[in-house]
Amino acid sequence: MTRYAPRSKPDYATTPPTAYGFLVVPGFSMVPFSAAIDALRLANRLAGETLYTWETLSMDGKPVMSSNGLEVTPNRSGKNPIRYAAMFVCGGTKINQAWSRSLGECLRSLAKKGVALGSLCTGTYLLAKAEVLDGYRCTIHWERLASTREEFPKLHLTDDIYEIDRNRYTCAGGTTPIDMMLELISYDQGSSMSAAISESFLVDRVRSMQDHQRIPLRQKLGTSQPKLTEAVLLMESNLEEPLTPDELAGYVSISRRQLERLFRSYLHCTPTQYYLGLRLRNARLLLLQTEKSIVEISLACGFASAPHFSKCYRDLFGLPPRDERRLLLTHEAISSAGAEMI
Repeated sequence: MTRYAPRSKPDYATTPPTAYGFLVVPGFSMVPFSAAIDALRLANRLAGETLYTWETLSMDGKPVMSSNGLEVTPNRSGKNPIRYAAMFVCGGTKINQAWSRSLGECLRSLAKKGVALGSLCTGTYLLAKAEVLDGYRCTIHWERLASTREEFPKLHLTDDIYEIDRNRYTCAGGTTPIDMMLELISYDQGSSMSAAISESFLVDRVRSMQDHQRIPLRQKLGTSQPKLTEAVLLMESNLEEPLTPDELAGYVSISRRQLERLFRSYLHCTPTQYYLGLRLRNARLLLLQTEKSIVEISLACGFASAPHFSKCYRDLFGLPPRDERRLLLTHEAISSAGAEMI
């Protein structure tokens, strides 16, 4: 294992460790939580001294169950945090239910004190709800992008794997905290330290803020089909007011027939079918993650009427949107009742 030699600093011996806090909420995702902390642990191990310390917090100071069923016992309550270099909100499933007035007050108080605020996975939602992300670039797990954009239209939300904008650090979850923490560690300790940590993680490439969460279509197709890639990007940017095939062809400077040939050859469908699938998948995220009505969702995804939207939805997903939402609510009620019995 590579051992890291710290950069020389005039007062290095007397510099206290950098302290981070990780605020966990019910249903938080264990992978990003562990990945972020392990990056700090490896920095200490490779340096041979304590460069970083960390604590886990919950709002009431009680143990919190993660989405995989493992429980974490916090070091302290989020209502009485100490001064950290940064506080990360660790999100996961059912993030809407994790919101509380006390959580919002805690985050706003930390922001007023100048504490850097960050998030792992869907924790960005709670930062946005607390209004401490206004004016900052941020990101969130791709499954929550659509609903978060709808709820917070003024948010500067991207689909990058992580965003570091001044004193706001947000990442998409999964393994992306490794990349974000390596960037922060590199600021403090130099790039050789982050390189050594990535070797220990068996990570062959440290991703940057320019990397997107989902594999872009241009990477799936290579660089040989720029017109097709451009057409799909136009579709993704115009879900509420869909473009016609003729308009798409005109924007990418090819004929409609050429456009249809490209879609059939490489995506095995027509442009209209592909576009409809994009809009319906976006609608499904809004249906399951927001409280918007069926009518509002249909309009937000470019459907002229709710009945037409429901028919298209049923054709793709096997049941109408109203039934899918009802099943979700029933499942959540059963899960909640089961948790109360435990």
